[in-house]
Amino acid sequence: MNDMTPTREQREAKLEGMGCKRKRVEDIRFTQGRGNYVDDVKLPGMLHGDFVRSPHPHARVKKIDDTEALKVPGVLAVITAETLKTVNLAWMPTLAGDVQMVLADGKVLFQNQEVAFVVATDRYAADDGINKVVVEYEPLPVVIDPFKAMDADAPVLREDLAGKTTGAHGPRKHHNHVFEWTVGDKDLTDAAFKKADVTIKEMISYHRTHPSPLETCQCVCSFDKIKGELTIWGTFQAPHVIRTVVALIAKIPEHKIHVIAPDIGGGFGNKVGAYPGYICAAVASIVTGKPVKWVEDRIENLTATSFARDYHMTTEIASTREGKVTGLRVHVLADHGAFDACADPSKWPAGFFNIVTGSYDFPTAHLAVDGIYTNKAPGGVAYRCSFRVTEAAYCIERAMDILAQKLNMDPAELRLKNFIKAEQFPYHSALGWEYDSGDYHTAMRKMMETVDYAGLRKEQAAQREAFKRGETREIMGLGLSFFTEIVGAGPSKNCDILGIAMFDSCEIRLHPTGAGIARVGSKSQGQGHETTWAQIIATEIGIPADDIMVEEGNTDTAPYGLGTYGSRSTPVAGAAIAMAARKIKAKAQMIAAYKLEVHEDDLEWDIDGFRVRGLPEKTMSMKDICWAAYNSVPPGMEPGLEAVSYYDPPNMTYPFGAYICVMNIDVDTGVYKVRRFYALDDCGTRINPMIIEGQVHGGLTEAFAIAMGQEIRYDADGNVVTGSFMDFFMPTAVETPHWETDFTVTPSPHHPIGAKGVGESPNVGGVPAFSNAVNDAFSFLGSTHIQMPHDYWRNWKAAKDLGAVA
Repeated sequence: MNDMTPTREQREAKLEGMGCKRKRVEDIRFTQGRGNYVDDVKLPGMLHGDFVRSPHPHARVKKIDDTEALKVPGVLAVITAETLKTVNLAWMPTLAGDVQMVLADGKVLFQNQEVAFVVATDRYAADDGINKVVVEYEPLPVVIDPFKAMDADAPVLREDLAGKTTGAHGPRKHHNHVFEWTVGDKDLTDAAFKKADVTIKEMISYHRTHPSPLETCQCVCSFDKIKGELTIWGTFQAPHVIRTVVALIAKIPEHKIHVIAPDIGGGFGNKVGAYPGYICAAVASIVTGKPVKWVEDRIENLTATSFARDYHMTTEIASTREGKVTGLRVHVLADHGAFDACADPSKWPAGFFNIVTGSYDFPTAHLAVDGIYTNKAPGGVAYRCSFRVTEAAYCIERAMDILAQKLNMDPAELRLKNFIKAEQFPYHSALGWEYDSGDYHTAMRKMMETVDYAGLRKEQAAQREAFKRGETREIMGLGLSFFTEIVGAGPSKNCDILGIAMFDSCEIRLHPTGAGIARVGSKSQGQGHETTWAQIIATEIGIPADDIMVEEGNTDTAPYGLGTYGSRSTPVAGAAIAMAARKIKAKAQMIAAYKLEVHEDDLEWDIDGFRVRGLPEKTMSMKDICWAAYNSVPPGMEPGLEAVSYYDPPNMTYPFGAYICVMNIDVDTGVYKVRRFYALDDCGTRINPMIIEGQVHGGLTEAFAIAMGQEIRYDADGNVVTGSFMDFFMPTAVETPHWETDFTVTPSPHHPIGAKGVGESPNVGGVPAFSNAVNDAFSFLGSTHIQMPHDYWRNWKAAKDLGAVA
């Protein structure tokens, strides 16, 4: 071999394919301030819009007087519900099958609800204008407590639903009831509880929080009256879905709607659905004939856009005296706010909450979920989780710790006793899912060995003795969490949004010189798709990742896709990329066989091209095949080298992980210290370990925020009391703990590259680890369950209530 001939290792390294810690190519522009966000879009003659918002959580709108507002220099128009009724846009459909006011139509149902839209020549004039709009309100009784929403004397919130005894998901049993959803075998589960040696029952609440992305929701709408075309730049996690929704609402032909999602500063589920700002900006552009920009501020984002969680879960487990679980029973009261605007697949009104059996082999289970309306902002989005999966994981992981406490059994031992065994996969759960693959015992034992779990328990026992002797005022908690997530929505057999199956797509086109472009139906908000998607293609077809351009977010060029949320990018879009690449590879093999004058079956793949079996010196690289594809293809073959794949997954994927949090809490102050946090994730095939680590760090930081203080809280009168970063906990580098990451690899058997997804996992597993650490610490003082969030004040109060503080 010539000394200049690259080795196999050198050729593989040049590709920077799967498994390589390739640096994020996006960061070149981001770190130089060259990103292109919605607020960077500036068009000639562009106008600005801003909302008049209600100070009341529930009130009739008696009158809107815009006389003084229209006198403000620069104010051009004030749009109200009455304006929108002239074009049949006063209400819009939600992704959950409900309808929602665009602007207050007769009444308001939550504080900071949109009442009027002021259009002006600049943002300052718009702000001056909204302060001059005079709205006369008649306050009405408020429903904030979800447990009182279905009282007999509870005020009617949704008067538009008067007389409707059924909704999008079945019968309604109260005027503030949205749906009841049940799954599982109730009779078999009830029988298991009657026979059980031991049972536990606990109300486990997952409080309301908010995704609060770095960049708020915003858009620019520009209507071309000559062409009858509407172009929308927006912070959209699912651009094609937005295009379809706008076509349905505005009755504009879909081919005349152009949706562009440029760089997005975080999404976390907050940017999946449609907001009144999008509709009002579009209407204003159609009316004025000029582009209109809407950018919300932080308070608007926290108080009026889609919230997350607000699930109140009555959880029961039945088991033997030895700790073998025999049944699970859960009832959820789901607070949906004023409108049911959850971004869940259509057939799943409670998302995938029926993953609540977790990683455990429950022989039977039953789940019932009641959705209710309250005077809070609508939403219920998947904040860094698949649909309602983090609520389910928190529910079962807290419940397992509570059961362990009642059994006087170590929570790790209880989990090991009840895990689904590796040989049981594919595993059919009691609530209807088919888990693809897993090796839970291996992951759990690796975690326990790495952190010296037995040694930590001995240290905890010694510290508790020291506390009894008055030698310390700190209590120590070990928070275990072993989660199984369900991601990759999803298979068309059970997943759709607005009737559109939740497939995803990729188009790859290779150029004559051996470079190429991939257009994908997903949309990155920081996940690093431009980096990792090219790595999949590099491994599949032997073109260096640096020679592949990845493009997303433009509905005119990208194939129709369902977007990025719920950790579906790698399981669905990643699979579409691999399948499109394999179509190209198949055609490339035919071209190579023709050029090398052999049969296709005589060729074998070798990193970056094909070689003839038995004649390793007779090869053709993909770069050379690309050139041949445009000048000397086999007779009867079309020139070019490109392919499109629409991938409809046969099943979800099921990543899992083993986490532990070691925490000390000072009972006199409530101040906690996270001494160690270890997170082991199994996401199947690992495309880019560096990006995975970054995703885990980000997800754990959000989990830390949620568990330890982040909350959208309302007072009894319906006022939001955590509506800014002064009160809403947003951890910085100062507060954030050090993260220790690890992994095992259990590929998905049905995914083309074996990948499962990881972006949501650390939030799903992190929250119960933090909460279990707090609860494990306080269990020493006699507590069974303390609700989140565990901020300093609540920790101190728990210690005081338990008699540890005078």
